[in-house]
This record gives sequence, C-alpha cells and structure tokens, in this order.
Amino acid sequence: MTIHENYSLRACNTFGIDAKAARFCAVASVVDIWTAIKQNTDKLPVFILGGGSNLLLRHDLPYLVLKNEIKGIKIVEENDETALVAAGGGENWHDFVLWCIAHNLGGVENLSLIPGTVGAAPIQNIGAYGVELKDVFERLDATHLGTGGIGTFDAYICDFGYRDSIFKRGLKGKYAITRVYFRLQKTHKLNLSYGAIAQTLEAKGIKKPTIKDVSDAVIEIRSSKLPDPTEIGNSGSFFKNPELSKTDFEAVETNFPDIVHYNLPNGNVKVPAGWLIEQCGWKGKRVGNTGAYKNQALVLVNYGNASGAEVWSLAEEIAQSVADKFGIRIVPEVNVLPYQN
Repeated sequence: MTIHENYSLRACNTFGIDAKAARFCAVASVVDIWTAIKQNTDKLPVFILGGGSNLLLRHDLPYLVLKNEIKGIKIVEENDETALVAAGGGENWHDFVLWCIAHNLGGVENLSLIPGTVGAAPIQNIGAYGVELKDVFERLDATHLGTGGIGTFDAYICDFGYRDSIFKRGLKGKYAITRVYFRLQKTHKLNLSYGAIAQTLEAKGIKKPTIKDVSDAVIEIRSSKLPDPTEIGNSGSFFKNPELSKTDFEAVETNFPDIVHYNLPNGNVKVPAGWLIEQCGWKGKRVGNTGAYKNQALVLVNYGNASGAEVWSLAEEIAQSVADKFGIRIVPEVNVLPYQN
C-alpha cells in the first residue's frame, strides 16, 4: 500500500477531469483503510473514491483520497427461493450484475450497465427501468473514517430515497462502504413495465424472456442513449428528475400543458429533467470544451479538455435556464467536489 502525493485523478473519474488529490491511496481491505487513516497525521479530509462515474471534480482536492478496491463476490446463505450475496465495495457494479445473471439470480438485471462500484451503489440508491438498489438490498458493512470502527447498516438505517441515502446526508463522507449484501431471487420476477424494455424484447422476437434477455435489452437501450465515457467524458445523468407536489405541478402545467410527467404513488409528480433541459434548447449544444449530449440532454459531456470548473459553470447555467422557463429547480445527481459550503 502506497500513499501518493499530488496525484492526478484524470484516470479515476469518467468525466476525464485532470484534478489532483493532495494524497491518494488504493485500498484493498479494511486494514488498508485504517492504516491509511493512521498515516493521515495532518488530518486531511478523507474521501472514498469508487469508479469515479458519479463525480465532478471542480478543482484539485485537498483530501486524502482512498480508492476502494475491496473485491470478492460470494453467496453467504440461501434457501429454495432466494440467495444472500455479499460483494466487496470495490467490485465493478456491472460485473457484479453479470455475476448474478451467470448464477441465475434475479433482481438486478434492470440495473445492467450502470457505471460505478458496488460500494457506491447504496450511497446513490442507484436505479433504472423501474428498479432501485433498495429493492434487493439487505445490509452493508462500513468502516468509520474517523475512528476505524466497523458498523452494519440495514435498509432502515440507510433511509433510502430517490437517488439518495443517509450517506448523502447525515453520514456524508463519514464511512467507507466495504461490503454490500443483496437478497436475490431464484424464481425470477421480471420487471418489464418501464421504458423500452418490453418493446426491445418484442423487436427481438423474445416472448419468454430470461433475466439475461432483460439485461441484454437494458444494455442495448442504455448504449443507444448514453455516450461511452472512454470516448466522451461524462458521468451519465447529471441532474435528478425533479419531484413536484400535485399543486406545484398543476401550476406549471397551466402554462405548459404538454409537459412530460409521471404520477408517483406518494401523490407527487416526477418531471424528466432531460425533457426540461431539452425544452430550454440545450440538447446537443456545445459551450467551449463541454456541452449537453446530442442524444440525451441530461448528460453533460467533456469533449476532451474541459476543466471541472467549466462543466460546473455549464451545469449552473442549465439549471438557471430551467428555473427561469419553468419555475422548477433541478439539482445535480452527481457528487460535486470539493464539497460546496
């Protein structure tokens, strides 16, 4: 285990931003984490880095950055209907999904091709095509970055919300998630109701889909909409879809009767942020070295030499234009660093 100084994070974030960390260390175990913390004698803030796929580095980081590389996937218990699977926080999320499919365990197939790591998934409560991480989540193990103490967190403590959890609020920046436990199904209950999954399967002539068929369909759909970060720097969806009260939505709908929306079980209304941004003329628009992706306005991209400050400036301009036009506030889904006061 080596701690590097003034370390470039360009290869560690999918935006491809060349920001530097004051200190950087790859950690492959809980012991590595605690060893690095003990060596942090000047008490730099500690940040846990996963795949860097949900991250915008606005500037250099005056932090000790620990890259989570804790590996391992295994079934820890099972019965006739389910299996409890434990995965290291440093495992690639999509590789984990493929492992589950290869072992005929269902529940995460709709979450195929989401970039990032297993350890970052609960922080964001990742979701796609009608499924969220919380639907298969059992518990997680985490190490406190101050004391080194090890804790276990169930779904109640994690307090999951829409792209949200306690780790983005009260416990933000306080823990390293080292292992996550998932309750997966041996008898599969496919979710085909959201997005274009059913249409994609029908176009392929698949009438009795398997979990692999669903995964393949999701991969095809996502690949058609989202740029490959190895070709164009991006962090996927940059903004959350705003959720409005029924009263607030009706006020907006009065002026924009064609507004795209989805009624939620809690009585609120979700409006696609990508639609709002596109209506403001941003889709495919380039500003300097950055811009909104041509196929999906919700995705901000780095055309090769953008700084984090440039991307953030564009994000602020886009959010302001949506507020000016619709009176709706959109907020980033990505983790913006350094933390804003």
